[in-house]
Amino acid sequence: MTLFGLKTVAWFDIWSIEHFLSGITVLFVARYISHRFVFTNKQIEEGLELKFYISYILCLCYMWEAVEFYLEAGYTNIDAITYWFQGVEFWGNRLITDPLLSVIGAIIGFRFPLLAWPTRILCVSWLLIHVFYFPHSMYLHEILN
Repeated sequence: MTLFGLKTVAWFDIWSIEHFLSGITVLFVARYISHRFVFTNKQIEEGLELKFYISYILCLCYMWEAVEFYLEAGYTNIDAITYWFQGVEFWGNRLITDPLLSVIGAIIGFRFPLLAWPTRILCVSWLLIHVFYFPHSMYLHEILN
């Protein structure tokens, strides 16, 4: 195992950037949901709002990681999907660093709300390029090495 490298052996991979950006992006979805449905007409205790956002983001992260494992392991029986994911992610990356980066992104987004739109644009661009243009998920890592 390495600190940075391919997702199958490293704590951080090229997709760690996307997890950080997603944390900022998803924060604003959580903020909308919380103000619309959870904290309506209620006095919000200081710190409770951020705790709600972090809990929400962690739930989403672990749900995504479960789906991602299903896709990586080939349980869909669609070879193109399994090939695109390029192997099963290292457990430390999946369970610790990816969710942690999402939470760090959310905290930064909470402190600096002006980052919302630039981050959304970067996040969507990253996904579109990686999913529809690159041949597989580790392609950028291979180019950079």
